[in-house]
Amino acid sequence: MNRFDIIQRIGSQYHIGNTETGEFSYVKALASVDKDIKNYQKGDNQQNHQFLDIRFENDRLAILVECKNKFSKWKKEKIQKQLQDYVRYEKAYSDKKIVAILAETDGDDVWVWYGQSVIIDDEHKKSDESIIKTFEEYENLCFGKVNDKIKVVDSIKILNEKLHSDGVNEKLRSQFVGTCLLALKNGLTYKNVSVTIDPNTGNSLSPEKVVINNIKSILSGLLSKSGDITDLNKAGKLSVLNNKVLDDQDIATLTYEEIKDILEFIDSNIVPYINDKNTAGQDLLNLFFTTFNKYVGKSDKNQAFTPDHICDFMSKAVGVNKNSRVLDPCCGFRVIIMTEANSSVKSKVLKLLPKLKTEETDGLCVA
Repeated sequence: MNRFDIIQRIGSQYHIGNTETGEFSYVKALASVDKDIKNYQKGDNQQNHQFLDIRFENDRLAILVECKNKFSKWKKEKIQKQLQDYVRYEKAYSDKKIVAILAETDGDDVWVWYGQSVIIDDEHKKSDESIIKTFEEYENLCFGKVNDKIKVVDSIKILNEKLHSDGVNEKLRSQFVGTCLLALKNGLTYKNVSVTIDPNTGNSLSPEKVVINNIKSILSGLLSKSGDITDLNKAGKLSVLNNKVLDDQDIATLTYEEIKDILEFIDSNIVPYINDKNTAGQDLLNLFFTTFNKYVGKSDKNQAFTPDHICDFMSKAVGVNKNSRVLDPCCGFRVIIMTEANSSVKSKVLKLLPKLKTEETDGLCVA
């Protein structure tokens, strides 16, 4: 992956360079905080290790990327030592957490380090990190979201009361909240929104209509990213979401202040406390909706199913358990096989863990 693609992938808005070529000079950076790079150099030939290829940052995270054409053309210890130098300079320059990356420009190999000390060697390399990710994904790896069951459950009743006082019918609440959660997780803009001109009609749009349109736009974009969805299928899904939820009279009559208050509450009291990237977070998300529905009438008893729950009852449906050996010709990422296997191990037979593995044979998956 070339440097331009790396910058675009991680996020050009976070890219910080302080030289004409876009590199990051630690001589300049350290001098700007009244420090001398010579005080942080170790060993021989360190004068050559002053210019980091690509640096990204926000208020709490710095991502350091050093590019090499092919790792096989370099002595591994040498390039790892070079990256370690940049990590040392960064620690002297800022107090941000660090993700350090070696990336090939004539290939696809990526080596990644992060953690408490950021020690650049084979032992501390993150073996499961093999592709360039976005800045937000690296930020989540370093900081993450903490699953807080108490915080989420305590917020449910308050949220229901808000929706009730705003006149949102019981049958809409779960779908509307789920739609809001999805939009917020994908960068919904809802604060400081003003009257806008609709580019399609030329008519003015009220702030509340602008927010609803922003939600619709995010949902449309997410559906477009699904490679296995046809235009007709996408249109059908959007039609259901719009007609049954977002265009419903109860939602359409909400004022901007009411919509903003609902979104702000979800954004501040629910989104930060559910990490849906792991099983515990998926379980908490399911708990949120099932508990949420206890506060509404029988007309809105929707059940939320996470990937882990689907794996659980699907494996039961086909008779797969910890003793099964499965040939899966459509294995994908092998999530169903390994999720159920790991679940069985964790709950019953930890001693069987070494026996659980997957094998790839002619494109098939056996577990």
